[in-house]
Amino acid sequence: MCGILGVFGNSDAAKFAALGLFAIQHRGQESCGMAVSDGKVIRLRKKMGLVKDVFNESELTKLPGTVAVGHVRYPTKGSATEFNTQPHLVETLAGPTYALASNGDLVNYRSMRRYLEEQNVYFKSDNDGELLVKYIAWQVMRKGEGIIEAIRHLMRDIKGAYSTVLCTRDSLYMFRDPYSIRPMVWGKMADGTVIVASESCALDTLGVTDRHEIPSAGIVKVSSEGIRIIENDPNLYRDIAHPRHCIFEHIYFSRPDSYHFGEDVFRVREKIGAALAATDKGLDADYVVPVPDSSNFIGLGYSIASNIPLSLGLIRNHYIGRTFIKPEQTIRDESVRQKFNLLPNFFKGKKIVLIDDSIVRGTTIRKIVDLIKGAGVAEVHLRIGSPQVKYSCYYGIDTPSSNELVANRYELEQIRQRVQVDSLKFLDIKDLLSCTQAPNDYCLACFNGDYPLGKAEA
Repeated sequence: MCGILGVFGNSDAAKFAALGLFAIQHRGQESCGMAVSDGKVIRLRKKMGLVKDVFNESELTKLPGTVAVGHVRYPTKGSATEFNTQPHLVETLAGPTYALASNGDLVNYRSMRRYLEEQNVYFKSDNDGELLVKYIAWQVMRKGEGIIEAIRHLMRDIKGAYSTVLCTRDSLYMFRDPYSIRPMVWGKMADGTVIVASESCALDTLGVTDRHEIPSAGIVKVSSEGIRIIENDPNLYRDIAHPRHCIFEHIYFSRPDSYHFGEDVFRVREKIGAALAATDKGLDADYVVPVPDSSNFIGLGYSIASNIPLSLGLIRNHYIGRTFIKPEQTIRDESVRQKFNLLPNFFKGKKIVLIDDSIVRGTTIRKIVDLIKGAGVAEVHLRIGSPQVKYSCYYGIDTPSSNELVANRYELEQIRQRVQVDSLKFLDIKDLLSCTQAPNDYCLACFNGDYPLGKAEA
């Protein structure tokens, strides 16, 4: 999970990019970066850390220009190092300079990298963004193609999820994989500045009013000549009947004030909550309590549909990002207490419907239940706004291997016992899809193992 942003046609491109990246900081807190062109030189700045720390006023003054691409990273492909931080830059002796940032993962990364290395293309990182930009540069330099033709070949040869922004010294390109797995939205400000981002909340922050999604297998080029939109070529991608958007963007990743895949994220979550409540007719409870923040609107939907009052009994520390929970088990356990606190004297003697968006390993929710039980709660009925996660994701989510997923290790009743709740229910796939307007347009691989692009190469 990462976030991308592009700006074209504004003398303060770096500042606008920083503001936009800050709005999508939830998509990655490990590192961030930005490349800015003044028409002659592309300057690159990237570092481990948060946007507000890396791109202070002093640093932004060192990035003059009217075209920018930016990135916030949560590591999926490649380790957590500055080498793997995006954007990736390619500078050639005879041709243009390229900077690229992408969100997603490539399933044939290994074979494509070996192929390019055989063509004397060298790599500095293990990150798929570098593969994308070097493939494009190789196609342009070695085969004499234009950038659009090179991107077309990329879409044919490279398989996976990629919502991508690419800039040259004087142009901005936006393109998206044929299945449009990850979100990508663009639009224009009143002064003509073009903005593209992973989520519409970034465009809202920058005052963009007209918004459009990048089409599946589509390319948008922005230059001094204007905006050129190149739709999917059916001769290249005729086998794609419809997209395969990531359903987890609606369940968990995206900010609730974003709009993509033709849906308001918060409304999908409210519908998920209502669908959960429909399976609980007659449940006796005092309050609905969501695990903040991604479950808040799921909890609201459940509360409205069930007529059980909603209470924000769990308080989240917003200065701890999603990546604060480290892989090491002891740190993960301890961080739950730093990330969540309880309303004093709220839970004692109460029957609670606890709402969470998903269960992956089952460790975090167990610790939250322990906190609530320590406060004297009478009953905890856990409701999950997604089906059981049984399969790893290869398209941009850093999910554990299948043998680490609790749904693969235990039956439903065993999970209930492990998290120590009085009852446990997951939303089933059919009910989840009923919460969307285009149920055939979603990837459900993490629930049912049906991978539209197959698994990543070993």
